[in-house]
Amino acid sequence: MTARAHCVLAPNPGVMTLDGTNTWVLREPGTQECIVVDPGPLDEAHLGRVLDVVGQQDGRVGLTLLTHDHADHAAAATRFAELSGAPLRAVRAIGTGHDDLGDGDWISVGGLDLLVVSTPGHTSDSTSFLLPAETALLTGDTVLGRGTTVVAWPDGDLAAYLRSLRRIEALCGAGELTRILPGHGPALPNASAILDYYLVHRAERLEQVRAALAAGARTPWDVVERVYADVPLEVWGAAELSVRAQLAFLEDPDDRGLAPA
Repeated sequence: MTARAHCVLAPNPGVMTLDGTNTWVLREPGTQECIVVDPGPLDEAHLGRVLDVVGQQDGRVGLTLLTHDHADHAAAATRFAELSGAPLRAVRAIGTGHDDLGDGDWISVGGLDLLVVSTPGHTSDSTSFLLPAETALLTGDTVLGRGTTVVAWPDGDLAAYLRSLRRIEALCGAGELTRILPGHGPALPNASAILDYYLVHRAERLEQVRAALAAGARTPWDVVERVYADVPLEVWGAAELSVRAQLAFLEDPDDRGLAPA
């Protein structure tokens, strides 16, 4: 994808995972140590392919990171740590027992530097990693390569998610970020444009939810039937999670001012 970032696609395509989970292998050119972000589902063949990419130029894994603790990103984390012999770090990754990263931490492996950028909202532990040398942000599920993400209520929180989008938008405005390396879907070369789209989309969805409530919707499922009628039925369950997050957001007057204009 870039001079420092190689994507290994996991074989878990689906409605929620798009083409599959993107496992990222990061390496400073000319060095051997790599950082692996999101080993993905527990699939031995996939982990073997990741290690094959790492092994090019006699490479080795220096560190494994997680963007969040959902199984399609993190189920293989412990097994991959065993296979690679490298340490694993994450923010509140309950399934792995790791909570050893914090917002603003700098990570350096083999001359490659990453900045930990806390981006909760999709989940409470959602974390992005800024790769300054590429002005790129690895976003996990906070920003996807296609479509928009689910705010996975009750762990996910729309107010937190909007703050995270604004924070990423500010990185774009400061010139620190130009491209997105997502957890699913293709890389996005114009980070600023995709942040604009995400914020507009959230504002439109909130207006649609308000309209559904005004028209008589009484339950989250009522809202889904009105607002998400144009999306496949197989994603309505995920849509209901986002609707519950939207309703909680609209009920809190302290949050409403965060809504995009």
